[in-house]
Amino acid sequence: MYKTGADGAALAKDLRAQVAGITKPEIVVCPTFTSLSPVAQALGGSNIQLGAQNVHWEKEGAFTGEISAAMLKELCVSYVVIGHSERRQFFGETNEGVNKRTKAALAAGLRPIVCVGEMLAQREAGQTSHVVSDQVMAGLAGLSKDDMVSTVIAYEPVWAIGTGKTATPAQAQEVHKLIRDILERMFGAEVAGKVRIQYGGSVKADNAKELLSQPDIDGALVGGASLKAGDFAAIVKATL
Repeated sequence: MYKTGADGAALAKDLRAQVAGITKPEIVVCPTFTSLSPVAQALGGSNIQLGAQNVHWEKEGAFTGEISAAMLKELCVSYVVIGHSERRQFFGETNEGVNKRTKAALAAGLRPIVCVGEMLAQREAGQTSHVVSDQVMAGLAGLSKDDMVSTVIAYEPVWAIGTGKTATPAQAQEVHKLIRDILERMFGAEVAGKVRIQYGGSVKADNAKELLSQPDIDGALVGGASLKAGDFAAIVKATL
């Protein structure tokens, strides 16, 4: 929950200039709902795609405060974050809700970025594998293989978000491999190999290269470092 529409557009223009010409990695920004329209205008024709931070599973109805996939599509949104740790932690989002939102996004032609991850107490209790497995299997239940190929997974160790702590590359890789193995059991090896699994947890320019060099880490879900164009651009360039 940062940046007004004007602030968001200015940040998008600055980022656009700093990453011009970069085609890989794919770059997506996910501003607040009120910034989507001005940011879309600022990014028009660029190499940066637009994402939203949430979506409801119904097409319309009495769901005050929610936003539908059709509303997002109208604003040139291509991606949508679903089940972010803050949505789960502060707003009671469940695996069932994540599953419904994911299916609604896919049905509308949006690419979901489905977030999973454990709290600090769960990691310390040795429950990481159980928690993440439950979130992945429940969140993706009922998806087709084609659906899965269009879906991105983001692993967020909640204890490493906004704390300055970062999972070591080995810790992150271990959970990413777990997720890849679950996808293989659910959808087959070919699909599992195609799915992009991102790491999100205090990603910065100085740790991005080492994290992204891990075999099962395919990208980054960037939080605080995305609020300054120079910091975000440095992460993008570190992946090159």
